[in-house]
Amino acid sequence: MYTENKILVGVSRNETRVFLNPGMANRHGLIAGATGTGKTVTLKVLAESFSEMGVPVFLADVKGDISGMCRPGEGTAPVVKRLKDLGIDDFQFQSFPVRFWDVYGKGGIPVRTTISEMGPTLLARLLGLTKVQEGVLNLVFQIADESGKLLIDWKDLRAMLVYVGNRNKEYTLRYGNISKQSIGAIQRALLAVENAGGELFFGEPALDIHDWIQTDSEGKGAVNILHCTELYRQPVLYATFLLWMLSELFESLPEVGDLAKPKLVFFFDEAHLLFTDAPKVLVQQVEQVVRLIRSKGVGVYFITQKPSDIPDSVLAQLGNRIQHALRAYTPMEQKAVKAAALSFRKNPDFDTETAITNLGTGEALVSFLDDAGRPEVVQIARILPPASFMGPASEEERRRRTETSERFAFYSNVIDRISAFEMIEEETAAERIREEEESQAAPSRTANRETARKTETRTTSARKGRPRKSAMEKAADTTFRTIGRELGKSITRSILGIFFRKR
Repeated sequence: MYTENKILVGVSRNETRVFLNPGMANRHGLIAGATGTGKTVTLKVLAESFSEMGVPVFLADVKGDISGMCRPGEGTAPVVKRLKDLGIDDFQFQSFPVRFWDVYGKGGIPVRTTISEMGPTLLARLLGLTKVQEGVLNLVFQIADESGKLLIDWKDLRAMLVYVGNRNKEYTLRYGNISKQSIGAIQRALLAVENAGGELFFGEPALDIHDWIQTDSEGKGAVNILHCTELYRQPVLYATFLLWMLSELFESLPEVGDLAKPKLVFFFDEAHLLFTDAPKVLVQQVEQVVRLIRSKGVGVYFITQKPSDIPDSVLAQLGNRIQHALRAYTPMEQKAVKAAALSFRKNPDFDTETAITNLGTGEALVSFLDDAGRPEVVQIARILPPASFMGPASEEERRRRTETSERFAFYSNVIDRISAFEMIEEETAAERIREEEESQAAPSRTANRETARKTETRTTSARKGRPRKSAMEKAADTTFRTIGRELGKSITRSILGIFFRKR
């Protein structure tokens, strides 16, 4: 509830109103607690309040019950009683300017990005690649970039992998070993994501993040709800998508410093999925984005069961804390409770560790940053009810709001421009034509070579005549011819001499 230029979140046990200072809302926050303790209600109260003050929000609807924000709430008996107990007499039920989005395009406006915008690091996380395979994927991206082949959709990436695999020897000399085994492993990983429908997330038109940073005619911030009841069944895809959004916000928005209120507030539900089995480099990337995105005027709020679900390096960046009840039945749970209690500034009126396990539904330990950016003393507060409808919106209502949105037509028309797939197809076709031309020209070249060979053979044979004799054979022939001539002359003289004597 937005009142007194602040966000009223709840009322403490000593009847003190608990406010979140909008000027400190971009210092990020945490909403934690066991299942059924009221995290979703707290999330809605904060999102509604930001919208009231003109700040757009993004939140993921994992269970489908946040969609009711498009309808005004109802003054049911429990809600009226709670407002009375909290001493709230100026509460107004209202709806909010909700826009539904969906990666699969079924429950909202389609959301897409390109392969290039996702980048090899996040894509490797999505595909579950090893370090070696991630290195090969990085080289595929580099080769595509150097050769001017745009990686836009799924078929572009597939075509580029085949292209590099067929030329791996050529590229190995320049970039290092690119084994066909690694290419094959990446292709198998692509198939697994395809079976989960993940290829629908890649293509054009890609999401323009500025379409989320808008207000309606009444000055309320747009409430962008990602319908992800289906996406949530693919935890890695869900986490990768939200992390990509954070990175996109960080890269797209300009530096603005400290503002009186945020430009956008981002709620990351089921945040533990982002860090489960995440490599160290990815955790470092999240930490960097969370630390620096504050200067872009963006607040990030993680929603999870235990603070320990989030790495300490990231948790240290979350200045606004709301901790709902935790259960401590096992030693591991008791350790988590103690860690959560130590993250608050101690209140001398109660033991924080004991209070965490005794909180009722709708109650929470709350500590926000004061005007100077210091954590306030923790308080036990009862959270306000939402001003919007508590349940989910009907499918008809969701469809109507989606199809009447000004951005629905734009994002629903898929664009398939010339990119890596088409360029590789063109190169392959040109190579095939050259091979066919060479194949057709081969018989005539062979015939010409055979004719030339026969001609040369005949010429050589004519030139050769009788077999050549060796030098010794030639010398012997000369000697024999000389002896023969002299012998012939001698015999002739003898015969003639006898003839003339008889006369």
